[in-house]
Amino acid sequence: MFIFAAPPHARSVDQLPQDFDPLPLGTGPHIKRCLRETFPDLDLADPAWGQLVGPTWSIEFNIGSDDPVDSIMFHVRGGGDDVLAVVARIVAVTGGRALDISTGEFLTGDCPQTAGWNGFQQYRDQTLRQN
Repeated sequence: MFIFAAPPHARSVDQLPQDFDPLPLGTGPHIKRCLRETFPDLDLADPAWGQLVGPTWSIEFNIGSDDPVDSIMFHVRGGGDDVLAVVARIVAVTGGRALDISTGEFLTGDCPQTAGWNGFQQYRDQTLRQN
């Protein structure tokens, strides 16, 4: 997932203008404070890389060291759809929009968007069975 300040009308990365240059999400201290307040278990021992661990999943946050923060890349690992609610909270807290890089579509929050996450889990399970 990739969070950045994308226009609200864009449903996919293909709908962004060629010359699109997103505004910053906020200052580094502000973004990290908002994330820590929402997720007290978030490990930000390395301020550029955070980690949040749930019962069946983990999320690594690549926040970077730039200030202001233009975007956040986060890597979701594990299983179960309960992580999708956490992803939605991350997006709301940061004030950006989440691009599912596996589908090229923005999460809209209109309905459970599980295609990218379920596709990843199926790929992971198939790969594990082959090895």
